[in-house]
Amino acid sequence: MNKSILLSFDIEEFDIPEEYGQPLESELKFQISNRGLSKIIALLEKLDITATFFVTANFALHNPDTIREISQHHEIASHGFYHSQFCLEDLHKSKQTLEQITNTEITGFRMARLQPVDDAEIEKAGYEYNSSMNPTYIPGRYNNLSKPRTAYYTNKLLNLPISVTPLIRFPLFWLSFKNFPLSMIELATQLTLETDSYLNIYFHPWEFTDISQFKLPSYVKKDSGRKMVEKLEKYLTKLKTKGKFISISEFKHNFSQP
Repeated sequence: MNKSILLSFDIEEFDIPEEYGQPLESELKFQISNRGLSKIIALLEKLDITATFFVTANFALHNPDTIREISQHHEIASHGFYHSQFCLEDLHKSKQTLEQITNTEITGFRMARLQPVDDAEIEKAGYEYNSSMNPTYIPGRYNNLSKPRTAYYTNKLLNLPISVTPLIRFPLFWLSFKNFPLSMIELATQLTLETDSYLNIYFHPWEFTDISQFKLPSYVKKDSGRKMVEKLEKYLTKLKTKGKFISISEFKHNFSQP
């Protein structure tokens, strides 16, 4: 079976310093995300890789031309309306806003900070898939060790958890990538890809620009900027030999439960 690699980026207001008591002006939040985003777009173009971008409607409204341009080459999905606040109405509002800006159908959703949202509400808002769950334990965030590790349907909604390794459920997401040696990440990636035949990994554009001046834990700031770009390029270059990069909507179209 051909192996699929689902690479995604959460495009949002850079608000993570506010979780640690450092308020930021709105303009700066967009500037930081945009700086990293330009580096990501350049890297994907260089490597000829397709990705999925989960975008807050707020970011898209402030950067419509950028999001419209990305939609010409990659999938756009919803990351809610705002990154720091949410109500159920945002499910439909964000989808509608992104569709108006990109003139494409928005079929995917990912909740900010991977927080839980009722699957029935997501489906009712018109989405076809939800990628909002990391099936592992992250202290202070969530404990999803009892939840399914791989893709599954809830009624007609495809749930696509973030990839974790079999057995110990080592998470293959941005924080692991930042804080563990690339050789270890590659080994965990290979094990997961061989077991599941697909990989679902994600990052944030703001990781790929300098965020050293902000009051953030060292494990968040580690390897940000150029180091992160170089590390991701090495990782993706090797991954290209292991499988095919496709959008999540394409994966959903091809997916059938065992």
